[in-house]
Amino acid sequence: MQQLLSLPQEVMKAAYDVVVVGSGYGGGVSASRLSRAGQSVCVIERGREVPTGSFPDRFPELRRELQLNGGKMRSGSRMGLFDFRLGADIHVLVGCGLGGGSLINAAVGLRPDARVFADEAWPEAVVKDGLLDLGFERAQEMLRPSRSTKAPELAKYRALKVASTPFGQEPVAAPVVVSFEETVNPAGVKQRACTLCGDCCSGCNVGAKNTVAMTYLPDAKAHGAEMFTELSVSHVEKRGGGWRVHFAPTDGKDGEARFVDAKTIVLAAGTLGSTEILLRSRDQGLELSDRLGHSFSANGDIIAFALGGREHVNAVGVGEPPKFTGETVGACVAGQIELPDEETLDNSMIIQEGVMPSALAPLLPVFFVAGGRILGAAKSLIKGVYEGPLSRLHTFFVVSHDDAKGQIKLDKGQAQIHWPNVGEQPVYKRVDEALTKAAEAVGARYIKSPMAATMGTKPATAHPLGGCGMGDDAASGVVNHKCQVFAGVQGEDIHAGLYVCDGAVIPRSIGVNPLLTITALTERAMVHFARDHNLGFDTEPIREAERASA
Repeated sequence: MQQLLSLPQEVMKAAYDVVVVGSGYGGGVSASRLSRAGQSVCVIERGREVPTGSFPDRFPELRRELQLNGGKMRSGSRMGLFDFRLGADIHVLVGCGLGGGSLINAAVGLRPDARVFADEAWPEAVVKDGLLDLGFERAQEMLRPSRSTKAPELAKYRALKVASTPFGQEPVAAPVVVSFEETVNPAGVKQRACTLCGDCCSGCNVGAKNTVAMTYLPDAKAHGAEMFTELSVSHVEKRGGGWRVHFAPTDGKDGEARFVDAKTIVLAAGTLGSTEILLRSRDQGLELSDRLGHSFSANGDIIAFALGGREHVNAVGVGEPPKFTGETVGACVAGQIELPDEETLDNSMIIQEGVMPSALAPLLPVFFVAGGRILGAAKSLIKGVYEGPLSRLHTFFVVSHDDAKGQIKLDKGQAQIHWPNVGEQPVYKRVDEALTKAAEAVGARYIKSPMAATMGTKPATAHPLGGCGMGDDAASGVVNHKCQVFAGVQGEDIHAGLYVCDGAVIPRSIGVNPLLTITALTERAMVHFARDHNLGFDTEPIREAERASA
């Protein structure tokens, strides 16, 4: 049985050296490195811990994991894995659980084009001190992105190759943070080999996906970090030379608001979560930059489909154990078409093929079959998804660039995205044109919004960035290049002991799936933290025997 990482809430101490809020890539790195540096570390996560084998693989289970939040509407458990934030201008999907978005993402680990970091949106020190390269090295060592040698054999990869014809650019295997062979990872955790079931985005029940819950968090626990789930932070407060973190049970059903004290706080609750906490903290009197909430980016994201083509795609997951035995599906993303624009960075894009999780299989005909009705037993319906017309369903994930002009504001204490006319940005037209060509190449029909009847045609993103962007001073950013939060609206003074380490600090779109960049920027920030506090930590892997005795 898998050893749980989290502890009962009642054993939380009154104070720690460091409190990390959130447990995604930024939170995981911070907890791991600071606990290795000898700090007492407490991790607070609003979601619950989901052990391997417990992720939803049937539609009723998946439905229970959905939470919808938008305006006056709220449905589902506050601890559902899939947290959809429905906005007036744009929709956002974020993960909720111990491990954050790593639990439900497509696991693509790409480094951005070097021109991204050359942009003046970033403080110069980010690239000039040499630690960014070290950050990426350490991120790659821990998360281990790799390109499957079997990718070209997959039906969905072959279909993508046909779809790439109009661009004169054949696909390449995508680097994904998935273990394709049985291994003991650097955190000392034994992982099974990927079964190529395709269910990466609904949660890996094999244990092959290199999530934060499989890597950085077990490493943190092995070095003494304590983790607590199902607790939501409202705001942070300066207390003398330290900090106080205010929180309450996520479900809101029982228990009064509580607090824990710390010398250092690392906010790593995600782009929306960390920005929201700081906005509420400002309302409570904490002096912060006026740039708080600005420069929100959707990373030029589009999820779209093509149906009715000649090509067999086989891009619906089968789960573990498999619901359907046939051709191998592959990891959620196995191949991508890279379309860099050498003259204009923002015109670059990457088109990736994707997989719909097996738990969604019963629902796919509702979205893609005319009239939304199919007669027949559930068994034949499922078979039709794998062998009928829906076996030719292409799923496309696209990452590109937008102008990062969105703004996160509080509405009744909750984060809301304000971005009027975002759908009219040139990026969406460029991507539409590219995907139309790709669909036509395989004889299919491009379907931009299959869920328009329920969610509308607004843009949606699973890669929210910004809100606490880096800057040279408080007039240009919310945090400095070390991820330290600026104090006030002008100057370079910081709130000593207050950090933001997640996608919120990225001040512009990056044109790739952001997991590796968030990890690298946090690794970099932790090196600076150690230097600034005369601490040290090693990054040596944990052997399995060492972890067992810890």
